[in-house]
Amino acid sequence: MPTEVVTDRQTYERVIQEAVAQAEAFVWIATADIKDLHVDRGKRMVPFLNVLSDLIDDGVVVRIIHAKEPGPAFRNDFDRFPNLINGLEMILCPRAHFKTVIVDGKTAYTGSANLTGAGMGAKSENRRNFESGILSDQPEIIRPLMEQFDALWMGERCQPCQRKEHCVTYHELLGG
Repeated sequence: MPTEVVTDRQTYERVIQEAVAQAEAFVWIATADIKDLHVDRGKRMVPFLNVLSDLIDDGVVVRIIHAKEPGPAFRNDFDRFPNLINGLEMILCPRAHFKTVIVDGKTAYTGSANLTGAGMGAKSENRRNFESGILSDQPEIIRPLMEQFDALWMGERCQPCQRKEHCVTYHELLGG
């Protein structure tokens, strides 16, 4: 796949329906906002958490960095998939504002879309946001995105952060 610009509905189709659905080893997602995204599964819509649950059952590691607590609908759907409790790795970081999806270290999206129905283009044409991003399989694009995600995931940015009292990662790293 060449590096390509994806916009609006293409974000949903190329990132969520194609790249994430084909994950074999891992999916890393960074988003400022996380909501109860629903996706096409055959002739019905299911929570994206259902897709992540299935991936986890298949041995795929799923990590999400998000900036604020998900809404109640997300929590209700989360509770429907018990394997997410121990299988879905999530870190709350109030400074996370980048929007990135990395699949197996082979495909990466980075752009403006949050992990929401309106952001990812999963909503109807008149209810989705106007978004754009880059989807690539090029190592020179994927590598720095993975390095940014991994540095945040490993807590390398926590110590100098001015909001560390709000960051679950920081307190967990300190054992409290």
